[in-house]
Amino acid sequence: MRHRVAGRHLGRETSHRLSLYRNLVTDLLRYERITTTEAKAKEIRPMAEKIITLGRRGDLHARRQAMRFVYDTAVVKKVFDEIGPRMKDRPGGYLRLTGLEPRKGDGARMSSIELVDFVDAPPTPRPQRVTAAPKAAAPVAAAPDAPALEPAEPTVDEAEPEGESAEAVAEETTESASELAQDDAEEREAGHSAE
Repeated sequence: MRHRVAGRHLGRETSHRLSLYRNLVTDLLRYERITTTEAKAKEIRPMAEKIITLGRRGDLHARRQAMRFVYDTAVVKKVFDEIGPRMKDRPGGYLRLTGLEPRKGDGARMSSIELVDFVDAPPTPRPQRVTAAPKAAAPVAAAPDAPALEPAEPTVDEAEPEGESAEAVAEETTESASELAQDDAEEREAGHSAE
């Protein structure tokens, strides 16, 4: 028999689950809107509403009871100074659950949970779908009977330097290439004669 085991376990041990609930309720009261899975949102809803009800009471004992669950003093101060007075005329039902599209990774049902008077804030931004960059195509080897490609336009680095003509630059390049070829030939001859 499943006596006294109400609530969702969420695949966590008791201490981990309680910490999760405290963190979610704290963030909900801090930002007044959070996005989480539907199961977690349904679990924290009554807990957050109880904290807001304590904020409506506003006495010292209620503040100490809220501090037992929400450890952040700034959030408790916000509940008692801002949220509680805003909800003074509302007899419960302080939160709104809104279903969202399933999570992309595992398809989990997502929900947005927010305070019902959270209307002046900008809408929750929808996350942009991240896609992988297109892979660069591998360079295709030219067929032997394909025509040779014409050289591309010269870039800034290849453009002729100021004061020198294109012929002078080409002449220097040919001279340096012929010197290198001559040095290679001499090294080969020296290598053959050493053997």
